[in-house]
Amino acid sequence: MERAAELTDFDAVVAEYWPRIYRFALGSLRDKGAAESLAQDCLLKAWKARDRFRGEASVSTWLMQIAVNLIRDRIRNRRLQFWKRTTEASVDDLIVADGKSSPEKAASARQQLAAVWNATASLPERQRTVFLLRFVEDMDLLEIAAATGLSEGTVKVHLFRALQAVRAKVKGAGQ
Repeated sequence: MERAAELTDFDAVVAEYWPRIYRFALGSLRDKGAAESLAQDCLLKAWKARDRFRGEASVSTWLMQIAVNLIRDRIRNRRLQFWKRTTEASVDDLIVADGKSSPEKAASARQQLAAVWNATASLPERQRTVFLLRFVEDMDLLEIAAATGLSEGTVKVHLFRALQAVRAKVKGAGQ
């Protein structure tokens, strides 16, 4: 329980662990504002959960686990938002909403997105299913295995092959 006692002076916890959480977030997200926000979210979450900290791990490990989960959620949400936008809006809507794209970049983005969708459509059924469940529905490997009735190893193989095929077809379409 001495580890849990470290949380009684939360100002000291913040002073000691903020730099480490921030560096990890910055290295993961490559965005200073997002890293600062994530570090604050991490410490706020820890503050709210401090009574539930059992001391089985060090405070540092506990805080970094919170940070890892927050980063994973942020990346997952960002990836999921991209796929949802591409299925709900036309490519032109996405490119216009960007506001930064030149006509050349817009045309290139249209071509790349069309190439990904075309490559996905040409995958064998199991590969296509696994690919779409992973990248469109943002399911993890165990969830995909449960949903498809395949083993986790089989899901990994299909996902690997699907990624190789999509990358090859997109690369070939770009040439």
